[in-house]
Amino acid sequence: MPVEPLSQKDVEDRLRELPGWSLEGDRIAREYRLGTHFAATALVVHIAQIQEELNHHSDLTLGYNTVALSVNTHTAGGAVTEMDFELAHRVEKIAPGHGAG
Repeated sequence: MPVEPLSQKDVEDRLRELPGWSLEGDRIAREYRLGTHFAATALVVHIAQIQEELNHHSDLTLGYNTVALSVNTHTAGGAVTEMDFELAHRVEKIAPGHGAG
Protein backbone atom coordinates (compact mmCIF):
# COMPACT_ATOMS: atom_id res chain seq x y z
CA MET A 1 0.00 0.00 0.00
CA PRO A 2 1.50 3.35 -1.04
CA VAL A 3 2.19 5.98 1.57
CA GLU A 4 0.30 9.24 0.96
CA PRO A 5 1.83 12.69 1.52
CA LEU A 6 0.26 14.75 4.31
CA SER A 7 -1.22 18.14 3.51
CA GLN A 8 0.58 21.27 4.72
CA LYS A 9 -2.16 21.76 7.33
CA ASP A 10 -1.84 18.16 8.57
CA VAL A 11 1.93 18.58 8.90
CA GLU A 12 1.52 21.84 10.82
CA ASP A 13 -1.15 20.33 13.09
CA ARG A 14 0.98 17.26 13.85
CA LEU A 15 4.06 19.36 14.55
CA ARG A 16 2.16 21.03 17.40
CA GLU A 17 2.27 17.62 19.15
CA LEU A 18 6.08 17.54 18.84
CA PRO A 19 7.73 20.47 20.61
CA GLY A 20 11.18 21.13 19.22
CA TRP A 21 10.35 19.68 15.81
CA SER A 22 9.92 21.93 12.77
CA LEU A 23 9.32 21.78 9.06
CA GLU A 24 12.52 22.49 7.16
CA GLY A 25 11.79 22.51 3.46
CA ASP A 26 10.22 19.15 2.67
CA ARG A 27 11.37 17.44 5.90
CA ILE A 28 10.53 17.45 9.59
CA ALA A 29 13.57 18.00 11.76
CA ARG A 30 14.86 18.32 15.30
CA GLU A 31 18.20 18.80 17.03
CA TYR A 32 18.87 17.34 20.46
CA ARG A 33 21.57 18.56 22.84
CA LEU A 34 23.09 16.02 25.21
CA GLY A 35 25.58 16.12 28.08
CA THR A 36 28.43 14.26 26.41
CA HIS A 37 29.58 12.87 23.11
CA PHE A 38 29.05 9.34 24.42
CA ALA A 39 25.41 10.13 25.29
CA ALA A 40 24.88 11.61 21.82
CA THR A 41 26.40 8.50 20.22
CA ALA A 42 24.18 6.22 22.30
CA LEU A 43 21.11 8.18 21.16
CA VAL A 44 22.16 7.76 17.50
CA VAL A 45 22.46 4.00 17.99
CA HIS A 46 19.03 3.86 19.65
CA ILE A 47 17.49 5.90 16.82
CA ALA A 48 19.11 3.57 14.28
CA GLN A 49 17.49 0.61 16.05
CA ILE A 50 14.05 2.25 15.85
CA GLN A 51 14.58 3.06 12.19
CA GLU A 52 15.39 -0.57 11.44
CA GLU A 53 12.25 -1.69 13.29
CA LEU A 54 10.13 0.75 11.26
CA ASN A 55 12.08 0.20 8.03
CA HIS A 56 12.07 3.99 7.74
CA HIS A 57 15.29 5.96 7.95
CA SER A 58 16.17 9.58 8.61
CA ASP A 59 19.28 11.63 8.01
CA LEU A 60 21.20 11.68 11.29
CA THR A 61 24.08 13.98 12.13
CA LEU A 62 26.22 13.32 15.20
CA GLY A 63 28.07 16.28 16.66
CA TYR A 64 30.17 16.46 19.81
CA ASN A 65 27.13 16.61 22.07
CA THR A 66 24.32 17.03 19.55
CA VAL A 67 22.19 14.81 17.35
CA ALA A 68 20.32 16.31 14.40
CA LEU A 69 17.58 14.33 12.72
CA SER A 70 15.57 15.14 9.59
CA VAL A 71 13.17 12.91 7.70
CA ASN A 72 10.74 12.67 4.83
CA THR A 73 9.43 9.70 2.85
CA HIS A 74 11.26 8.91 -0.37
CA THR A 75 8.53 6.54 -1.58
CA ALA A 76 6.06 9.45 -1.38
CA GLY A 77 8.19 11.66 -3.62
CA GLY A 78 10.12 13.19 -0.72
CA ALA A 79 6.97 14.42 1.05
CA VAL A 80 6.20 14.26 4.76
CA THR A 81 3.96 11.32 5.66
CA GLU A 82 2.54 9.54 8.69
CA MET A 83 5.66 7.35 8.67
CA ASP A 84 7.81 10.39 9.45
CA PHE A 85 5.65 11.33 12.39
CA GLU A 86 5.70 7.75 13.70
CA LEU A 87 9.50 7.90 13.70
CA ALA A 88 9.51 11.34 15.35
CA HIS A 89 7.16 10.19 18.13
CA ARG A 90 9.26 7.09 18.77
CA VAL A 91 12.43 9.18 19.00
CA GLU A 92 10.72 11.62 21.37
CA LYS A 93 9.87 8.73 23.71
CA ILE A 94 13.48 7.52 24.03
CA ALA A 95 15.43 10.81 23.86
CA PRO A 96 14.87 11.82 27.53
CA GLY A 97 16.34 8.51 28.67
CA HIS A 98 19.60 9.56 27.03
CA GLY A 99 19.51 12.98 28.70
CA ALA A 100 18.52 14.76 25.49
CA GLY A 101 17.00 18.18 25.68
